Amino acid sequence: MKDTKIAIFEGKKIRRQWDQENEKWWFSVVDIVAVLSDSTNPQVYWRVLKKRLLDEGADETVTKCNALKMLAADGKMRLTDMADTETMLRIIQSIPSPQAEPFKLWLARVGYERIEEAEDPEKVIQRAMHFYLKRGYSKDWVNQRLKSIEVRKELTDEWETRGVKGNSKFAILTDIITFAWAGMRTKDYKQFKGLKKENLRDNMTNLELVLNMLAEATTTEISKKDEPKNFNENQRVAREGGAIAGSARRKIEKRTGKKVVSKLNAKNLGLLGDENKK
Repeated sequence: MKDTKIAIFEGKKIRRQWDQENEKWWFSVVDIVAVLSDSTNPQVYWRVLKKRLLDEGADETVTKCNALKMLAADGKMRLTDMADTETMLRIIQSIPSPQAEPFKLWLARVGYERIEEAEDPEKVIQRAMHFYLKRGYSKDWVNQRLKSIEVRKELTDEWETRGVKGNSKFAILTDIITFAWAGMRTKDYKQFKGLKKENLRDNMTNLELVLNMLAEATTTEISKKDEPKNFNENQRVAREGGAIAGSARRKIEKRTGKKVVSKLNAKNLGLLGDENKK
């Protein structure tokens, strides 16, 4: 974890560290407590809160806090408890203060929306469209992005039908597909675009998104035809599906004289639908 930064929240500093391997931020628990509790001694406040969490049976929340060396106020590197976003939100739920209330209300709202979506999956699509349009993406790009979500869901459903279970195995197969069509694995692709936590597909140009869909849709169709029996066979199918899109990419590049895989991302493109904007 190399990328250490200080975030500013309500005029106060929050120490954080980027975990490149697991692609997540770690936040200083004491710094968050200091902002949300207004305690004059946040270290003591956190120790008391930690004990309360343990007494309440929230052992997992406490054990998920890792002690990492961070630059302290005295200029020395000292161990401090750090938590990822999920664990930090759980800790915030246990802080009784007006400053923490907006976070709790937001978490309640998100939980309510997830329950709604489970009852009416169409609301997932509606919220996704609203989210992208609100951020400034073009309508054409949004329609294509929503289609890519459908294509991805068909692929993961097919993988589950073939006995592939768990996000870790999905990630391996996705890496194979991405490498076969784009020439780099998912993490490398994200680094190439200057991304960290952001979704790779949300930062693709129209052409990148189309080829990624082609790779995943082709993998789904080959899998339905070949009916792979084990993970090794699923890997072969993923490689084949990605390779077909990879061949299309190379033909496009040869014809246009331009690379398809681009460093452009949502931030420096402005709107991903406008591929000519530099």
